[in-house]
Amino acid sequence: MGTSETTAGAAPTAVENVPDYAPVPRSALGPALNEQGYYVGRVERNLYWVTDGTYQSAFLTTPEGVVLFDAPPTIGHNLRRAVDEIAAANGVTNKVSHLIYSHHHADHAGASSLFDGDVVRIGHEETRRLLLRDDDPARPAPEETYQDRRMLDIASERIELAWYGASHSPDLTFIHLPDHDTLMLVDIVNPGWAPVYISNLTEDIPGYVEASAHALAYPWKHYIGGHLGRLGTRDDVTLHQQYMADIDASVRTVLDTLDPTPYFVKCAENVWAGVKGYLDACADAAAAPVIEKYTGVLAAADVFTANTAFWVMESIRLDLGYASYVHP
Repeated sequence: MGTSETTAGAAPTAVENVPDYAPVPRSALGPALNEQGYYVGRVERNLYWVTDGTYQSAFLTTPEGVVLFDAPPTIGHNLRRAVDEIAAANGVTNKVSHLIYSHHHADHAGASSLFDGDVVRIGHEETRRLLLRDDDPARPAPEETYQDRRMLDIASERIELAWYGASHSPDLTFIHLPDHDTLMLVDIVNPGWAPVYISNLTEDIPGYVEASAHALAYPWKHYIGGHLGRLGTRDDVTLHQQYMADIDASVRTVLDTLDPTPYFVKCAENVWAGVKGYLDACADAAAAPVIEKYTGVLAAADVFTANTAFWVMESIRLDLGYASYVHP
């Protein structure tokens, strides 16, 4: 029996059901990866960044040791290869002496255990609490912690750590390298791209929105966002702010104008079905003009904007009390 006969009546697979999304703008893409699946490049002077095209890490080389920022498991052993490559080229040690956590999530810290021995791990005190709670051997808790602000001096390199409250996670650290004109702020802005599910899986939308303003208050030129294939700029952060502001404004308009009654009438006693129908309709209606505006500007704007609009809508309703009407 021929191939056409065996597949003609077959049900479509999950992959075949994936929509054809808008093309990715060239401006969203980063440098090509090497044969081992990573790219390592200079940010400024002895600060380098590493990406596998989806995740990012960074490190400082010094005569006394390498300071590593995050250890995403998708990059994994390629972190060691990248460090070895740069250390050999510059004639400095490849020994990782410090590892600084941006936050506790496994997708950014899950390769931390690859760097055992005398590595000093540093993070926010909440990062330590959460990692001790999670008890994941791949993510040892930091031995050194800070509360709100801390200026590190490691091998004469200045590294400023700051915490502004809950945002993407309860423990997200702003990592500022003033002598390298760089800010590392993970899971807030994806340079060139729309946020993934529910605003980058954010726990606190008001804090997430404020994080961009805090970021722009620092002096920096280079932005390490923790995701995707290129470094960011101040323009990327400003564009992200506008995108989120447009979603906020669109959500408020829809909440003011879309009548929930038909959804609950149709679903009768199935109250949750009525809730789902109404909230999904609100998110889709709020996303539509934003998708139209940002398609071709931010990659994947058509993929995730409705999902982010839903999460922003829930924050506006539940955190801010907008459209929360008291029964007469």
